[in-house]
Amino acid sequence: MAPSTPAAPDTPARRARDNERPLVEDIRLLGRILGDVIREQEGVAAFELVERIRKLSVAFRRDADHEADQALKSLLKTLSGDQALSVIRAFTYFSHLANLAEDRHHIRRRAVHERAGDTQEGSIEVALARLRWAGIAPRAISQMLATSYVSPVLTAHPTEVQRKSILDAEREIAQLLAERDEIKSRALPKDALAPRELAANEAQIKARVMQLWQTRLLRFSKLTVADEIENALSYYEATFLREIPRLYAHLERELGSQPVASFLRMGMWIGGDRDGNPNVSAQTLDQALRRQCEVALRHYLTEVHFLGRELSISAMLVDVTPEMRDLAERSPDHNEHREDEPYRRALAAMYSRLAATLNEFTGGDAARHLLPPQNPYRTAEEFHRDLCTIRASLLAGHSGALVTHRLQPLIRAVEVFGFHLATMDLRQSSDQHEAVIAELLSVARIERDYARLPEPARRELLMRLLCDARPLRVVGATYSEHARGEIAIFETALRMRAQYGRDAIRHYIISHTEAVSDLLEVLLLQKEVGLLRGTLDDAAITDLIVVPLFETIEDLRQAAPIMREFYALPGVARMVQRSGAEQDVMLGYSDSNKDGGIFTSNWELYRAEIALVELFDGLAASHRIQLRMFHGRGGTVGRGGGPSYQAILAQPPGTVRGQIRLTEQGEVIGSKYANPEIGRRNLETLVAATLEATLLQPTKPAPKAFLDAAEKLSAASMKAYRALVYETPGFTDYFFGATPIREIAELNIGSRPASRKPSQRIEDLRAIPWSFSWGQCRATLNGWYGFGAAVQAFLHGDPALPRKEALALLQKMYRQWPFFRALLSNMDMVLAKSDLALASRYSGLVADARLRKRIFAAIEAEWHRTVDALAQVTGERQRLAGNPALQRSIRHRFPYIDPLHHLQVELVRRYRAGQSDDRVQRGIHISINGIAAGLRNTG
Repeated sequence: MAPSTPAAPDTPARRARDNERPLVEDIRLLGRILGDVIREQEGVAAFELVERIRKLSVAFRRDADHEADQALKSLLKTLSGDQALSVIRAFTYFSHLANLAEDRHHIRRRAVHERAGDTQEGSIEVALARLRWAGIAPRAISQMLATSYVSPVLTAHPTEVQRKSILDAEREIAQLLAERDEIKSRALPKDALAPRELAANEAQIKARVMQLWQTRLLRFSKLTVADEIENALSYYEATFLREIPRLYAHLERELGSQPVASFLRMGMWIGGDRDGNPNVSAQTLDQALRRQCEVALRHYLTEVHFLGRELSISAMLVDVTPEMRDLAERSPDHNEHREDEPYRRALAAMYSRLAATLNEFTGGDAARHLLPPQNPYRTAEEFHRDLCTIRASLLAGHSGALVTHRLQPLIRAVEVFGFHLATMDLRQSSDQHEAVIAELLSVARIERDYARLPEPARRELLMRLLCDARPLRVVGATYSEHARGEIAIFETALRMRAQYGRDAIRHYIISHTEAVSDLLEVLLLQKEVGLLRGTLDDAAITDLIVVPLFETIEDLRQAAPIMREFYALPGVARMVQRSGAEQDVMLGYSDSNKDGGIFTSNWELYRAEIALVELFDGLAASHRIQLRMFHGRGGTVGRGGGPSYQAILAQPPGTVRGQIRLTEQGEVIGSKYANPEIGRRNLETLVAATLEATLLQPTKPAPKAFLDAAEKLSAASMKAYRALVYETPGFTDYFFGATPIREIAELNIGSRPASRKPSQRIEDLRAIPWSFSWGQCRATLNGWYGFGAAVQAFLHGDPALPRKEALALLQKMYRQWPFFRALLSNMDMVLAKSDLALASRYSGLVADARLRKRIFAAIEAEWHRTVDALAQVTGERQRLAGNPALQRSIRHRFPYIDPLHHLQVELVRRYRAGQSDDRVQRGIHISINGIAAGLRNTG
């Protein structure tokens, strides 16, 4: 007998390689299939060109190879427009396919951990286990959820708006990868069937990859709000409508017999967010809500149809409740074959009522018609009552097994989504409201020049008008197009709420809230159309929660004083109490970051939350008014992005209390919610974090030493950041030269203009293109700049605090303070995704060589200072030492993103030199999409 080969030692490195093997196999499989498709469709020469660019990019990254750098530059300059476009498409599709493989591996590893009983942080199981260990009973959790409100809010983002054809094909590939795992898991040794099944599976994947290659990635025409609406709705159809009921079922199982209220709801901005977007109007608001209603109703129609097939129960065999019998008797279905089938008769009538509702509310027609559409449901509550009648009868007849699979998820879906699908927020800038009020007052001859009034005079006038029952508009008077358009939004909101339910529109967000009068103006506009009824001095009730958005550093510092003065006004607190006793306050991560850098932005947000909680604790005691924070988090860390679980737990004590809303946008929507299972997991982390932050979070504030240190770090960080961005001569020219900001703005990628005003001032630039551009060029400056200088100043700036003690304090803050730890963790992630070599390649686009060298040298120096500062505070020299999954992701994906950067730089160079033909523009646009997809939450 031959001697046996000794087994390789079981080491952490070997286990990591074994764990990664399925991911590597999937990436290689998808890469090989894509390569085969390119060879077949474009020819061998095209495939070899892609391979040559890939190898040179890898050499550039791995070895900082000067020869590879020069060879790559020379090669890219010789590419024709068609060749450049083909190569960009290849690497963009590989970036998308690698994301699918990574998502599959994430699900795979999660299942491995769960089978081993090793549930992971952020899961409902771990959250509830921690609550049990703390002695919190399921009943207390149920009671807390009954008064909770958790809402992710989808907003538009120019790079993520892909065609539905692309999204559908990618979802099919994700499903085929899941099926491939299933085939492998059940294959036995010497199984002759498995290889054939795997080959057939691979053939299907190839068909879908070929479909992708032959499908336009981009739209021909300028993106519209309607395109953005449809893109967002695809995530409801693929994920939210089915996965949210499954999440609730999971929570119900974990809590046993305790009821679980429908506290998790979806929100939407697309179609209602007018701030800086002239393309959003009353018409788009109507269109958005009509399409949302249609998506919800078509889902219900499908489920009712299948329930009718499943519930073939005969009343001759099983008793039904009197209520169920009555529901069946009211049905116009008198077919003799279903005479003894009360559930089917009732469901046939319910289907016909839903079909009539669909037609009346949206103009659409149902796909199937057993009965003619008739007797439409007026409200979702009516439909919900009929479903509950069926459930009660099935349970009374000991048929609970027939409830679990389809009926209960449908009931939950109706509770969560109603006929409106998602709550639409309205948003506009405060200066636009001011202009409308000024015009109304001038035409009515109440105040000729409202805009020139000082703040106290404005308040006095607005309060007087809110206590006057008469409207402001003069019959027969002519108003400007702007005033008519703004008032039409309020009128449409009134109509939409009447049609789709009060949850269709609940919040009115005021961008750039800088004074109490900004809130009073919106209340007055509500009063003008009937959204506010009564007068402020006599039982006023308002339909929409007026939500101030505090965005800049200065605004955040004024947040609590403004809200204190607002609630001190006579009648305001009583009006809010009568109107539901809820007050949302939105905190903007975007402009505060652009204003003062990442550390100061996060610190000022933290301080504002503490001050607001103190204020509303008093209002809760006197008027039972509940505060809900709405976090304007974007995709990038510089705009509040990063892991939601850690972000929620990092909030100051007392700020969550079961109430939180947060925006989801950009490439983050795709990475979080395109895959249904990944989507459910991400929603689960929101629920888990809310439970823990509400019921387990310490109530005591952070130690004074921590707060004082953070204040000093913030001051030094902001000083360093503003010295670069706002005080360095030529920095604006550098930014517009070294990033693709001009191309993002000029190529009409989104429906919203890149700048609020027609200028190249950074102050006027919208936060999305500001942050997005830094991600595209891989400097990611908005996610770390200033922290290194701040730590250096803290360690050496106070003679009373020796360096050793100062460093020990920062290390203690990192270990014990969730806010500080989460912020540094996010910086660590951004730095891991930054790349100075690639950023240097982009800086070469700046025409002024002296300016380029001077500013890039400053960025590079601060980058090294920040890396060193993180290492000193955290004790980790290696990036992402505590996040091996993201380390793995970067290792596998980034070598294939690099070619997109090199190609983007070349095409931007051509575009700016005047070669603005269609292929160059499409190449830049596709490269932007591919880089954002590859970077995921810093693109």
